[in-house]
Amino acid sequence: MNLVRPLSRAPSSVAYSSPARSLAQTLLSCLAGDRLRRLLPAAHARAVVSEGLCDLFLANLLLRGYSKLGLLHDARRLFDGMLHRNLVTWSSAVSMYAQHDGDEQALVLFAAFRRSFDEVPNEFLLASVLRACTQSMAVHFGEQVHGTALKLGLDVNIYVGTALINLYAKVACMDAAMRVFHALPAKNPVTWTAVITGYSQIGQSGLALDLFQKMVVQGVCPDRFVLASAVSACSALAFLQGGRQIHGYAYRSAAGMDASVINALIDLYCKCSRPLMARKLFGRTENLNLVSWTTMIAGYMQNSLDAEAMDMFWQMCQAGWQPDVFACTSILNSCGSLEAIWQGRQIHAHAIKANLETDEYIKNALIDMYAKCDHLTAARAVFDALAHDDAVSYNAMIEGYARQGDLTEALQVFRRMRYCSIRPNVLTFVSLLGVSSFQSAIELSKQIHGLIIRSGTSADLYMGSALIDAYSKCSLVDDAKAVFLLMHNRDLAVWNAMIFGHVQNEQGEEAVKLFSQLRASGVTPNEFTFVALVTVASNLASMFRGQQFHAQIIKVGADSNPHVTNALIDMYAKCGFINEGWLLFELTCGKDAVCWNSMILTYAQHGHAEEAFRVFQLMREARVEPNYVTFVGVLTACAHAGLVDEGLHHFNSMKIKYGIEPGIEHYASVVNLLGRSGKLHSAKEFIERMPIKPVAAVWRSLLSACRLFGDIEIGRYAAEMALLVDPSDSGPYVLLSNIYASKGLWADVQKLRLGMDYAGTMKEPGYSWIEVMKEVHTFIARGTEHPQAESIYAVLDELTSLLKDFGYLPDTSELPLLGDNG
Repeated sequence: MNLVRPLSRAPSSVAYSSPARSLAQTLLSCLAGDRLRRLLPAAHARAVVSEGLCDLFLANLLLRGYSKLGLLHDARRLFDGMLHRNLVTWSSAVSMYAQHDGDEQALVLFAAFRRSFDEVPNEFLLASVLRACTQSMAVHFGEQVHGTALKLGLDVNIYVGTALINLYAKVACMDAAMRVFHALPAKNPVTWTAVITGYSQIGQSGLALDLFQKMVVQGVCPDRFVLASAVSACSALAFLQGGRQIHGYAYRSAAGMDASVINALIDLYCKCSRPLMARKLFGRTENLNLVSWTTMIAGYMQNSLDAEAMDMFWQMCQAGWQPDVFACTSILNSCGSLEAIWQGRQIHAHAIKANLETDEYIKNALIDMYAKCDHLTAARAVFDALAHDDAVSYNAMIEGYARQGDLTEALQVFRRMRYCSIRPNVLTFVSLLGVSSFQSAIELSKQIHGLIIRSGTSADLYMGSALIDAYSKCSLVDDAKAVFLLMHNRDLAVWNAMIFGHVQNEQGEEAVKLFSQLRASGVTPNEFTFVALVTVASNLASMFRGQQFHAQIIKVGADSNPHVTNALIDMYAKCGFINEGWLLFELTCGKDAVCWNSMILTYAQHGHAEEAFRVFQLMREARVEPNYVTFVGVLTACAHAGLVDEGLHHFNSMKIKYGIEPGIEHYASVVNLLGRSGKLHSAKEFIERMPIKPVAAVWRSLLSACRLFGDIEIGRYAAEMALLVDPSDSGPYVLLSNIYASKGLWADVQKLRLGMDYAGTMKEPGYSWIEVMKEVHTFIARGTEHPQAESIYAVLDELTSLLKDFGYLPDTSELPLLGDNG
């Protein structure tokens, strides 16, 4: 670039020639019109020919014209060739660079002005160079300009002051910005916008709204920029009422039709979980732009309305808008949530065509989308093609492998992450903990915990709840409790993780105690807390506890939650109160598949087959699609009622009519159905024709039927196959022993007992419980753990003697295998 050479300033008075005056008038007439681009080169040429460039007024008009058209190269050539320059010349040149992203040249030009020109800068020149400082983040240079403004007394000028506020607000120096703001004797909407936006950008939305209120009180009429900034502050605070008040003001003013205000309001309603209001505003707006569409799509995605987001995206494309990075990122997230791989691939193709594929946000969104759709090969291909890896892409890849339970690949990506010196964050460790706990990899979970401590993120509440969950799933409840006790300022997620940990490990009483501590700490329980507590009552079959929890659920208004309702129906069923469960079911609005399944399974497990079929029919009439669990309940009901033909019909209709692939539970139910009906050979053949490998439970189901009908041959075969699948299972030994004992084959019983001892298999003792006077009493077979065991056994002995006196003979055919194990 040609450096500015020192020149004398323009003479105080210049005699304007007639050609120069005529050219100047022509330029002035077209500066605001469309003729400028056509007339400017001709006017410049005439000025050169007529030596009109000596006329400083005409030269400045030409410079201003080139600046307005963005012809920076032509403007600079004109500037460098000018024999005289004045303050207007320098201001025009600096302003031109500041307006057209030439911030560095603007700063260089201002420095040249200070060196070569003896006049002091005016407010317009200072405001322009401060704008360049703001855009280039040249804070140190801007502070120097601020010093110059102070010396000249221009820091209180509205233009200079506003430019200084913008500079300091851009770099989050709001204290300095407010000092300038308070020093200004007069403030316009642009000045107020600068400070309001500054506080919004640094997360101080409350202060931003306080300033907005002061502005209105002082009678300053907010323009569209102020309104948009104020609405954005309301969005950050989820302050719906304040946003609606601003919406009302904007609606009454001309600014209400501005796209920036409309877009900010759409964003507000979406972030305040009012997507319908946002959609209504969107539909009424005529001057929609790309930001409007993108904001609405992102709003649907943020509110988990992914199908609506997808529909909106295709409407945008049909309306002729080209999706940008933000629109593609949002819709890829929705594609992942819906597992809509076909649509996700279409977005990927668009990103390639629009040359957006290299954007880091797009790449990370693609990895996440493919991973959520279980297309990990495609996800890995995008991941490996990344030019610059970051924690987001690694987390998406690790989470994808974790979701499929692929611990090996998840760890391989994690090792690569550490090799590339990319620091793992909370999400990285949470994903690894999820897959390690799922596979009960206790040592790995502990190693990850060690890395978490070293990374300094162990105090994070999200991390704490993940650690508690991981240790609980590995049955290390004491370790989970140790993590829980180390967490300070526990949030509800941490409390819920620990309560669920106790529930998972059948420590119901501990879960109830922890719930009492939660209430005492002032933390309000949510639906997940109550689901855990109701599960405790279900596991204990404690109606008293269940009704207590139900009362608290009603009190806090959580009884309308479908998860809570389903848990309550299950609890009433397990406690034997089927009618109460049905009444609750009938009162439930918007029943989902889980709710219908709970009721079907309740009736099926209690042997009420007709009622189960009736609920299944009602479910179909309500147009709720049956799922995998639905048919487990229906087939169980058929087995209890001995309805072989109907059961086989439902089993076959699963795949043909509903597209549901039968699972191991369905096959086991059919075996049970055939076995209970005495069709043992059919059941055996059915198992041998299964397209999936039968588990021990399937063979045990056949073995139970053989015991019922005393079939030794098939029973022996079923027991051998069950033990082949799971040698440590005591169930086949016990069932086959009972078959032998029922036939009086005591030698075979003894032989089976020796085989069981040789295999080291122990029969798990059976136990039962009863609720008396609001307290649950648990009894283990032949156990003496109960504090009143001695008195209870004395009463039992007395009752047994009375029964024998009346001629009762106990059935001892199943005792030989019990031995000392109970």
